[in-house]
Amino acid sequence: MKSRQKKRWFALVLLLLVLLLFYRSQWLGRLIYPILYREEIEQAAAEAQLDPRLIAAVIRVETNYRPSAESGKGAVGIMQVMPLTAKSILQERRFEGLTLQEMEQPEVNIRVGTAYLSTLLRMYNQDLVKALASYNAGPGNVNEWLENGVWDGRLESADRIPFWETSRYVRMVMYYYHKYQELYDYAEQQPEEAPEAASL
Repeated sequence: MKSRQKKRWFALVLLLLVLLLFYRSQWLGRLIYPILYREEIEQAAAEAQLDPRLIAAVIRVETNYRPSAESGKGAVGIMQVMPLTAKSILQERRFEGLTLQEMEQPEVNIRVGTAYLSTLLRMYNQDLVKALASYNAGPGNVNEWLENGVWDGRLESADRIPFWETSRYVRMVMYYYHKYQELYDYAEQQPEEAPEAASL
């Protein structure tokens, strides 16, 4: 009888330890891979019908959540949006009351950057890898690579992208997106399931 009780207690303690380790691993993972500006990201993602974890991954790679990050190419804000792109998106989406002067504010930049990513996803029929490459290198370059057979648009062949920065960018965003999918639960899902993140 005592032997059975000991086994039950042992099983219970073991179960508690497993649950504790799982909880701590989730907690530790979120500590290592935090999502800052969650409210702003969730609002912008809801407007664009995108997965908030995708937006967070883009921000993580672009600026690591630093709104004051500067780009040598002139991109501004937490999602590093080019001024001409921002102007186009503001006009296209008719964001009332938003101006280019406000693009350094995280909530405005996240809205505009997310809307731009949504536009690129539509342009590439929800192909996330091509859209991300285009977000970094511009649609003109990506279309040229695809048309000339330089790159086939797949994550697995991202090393064939002529711009090393863009090649690394695509793989990094997919890596963080995968991590955020593991650690954070959201009802919102990207229109098409993301491919597995490639090793860096």
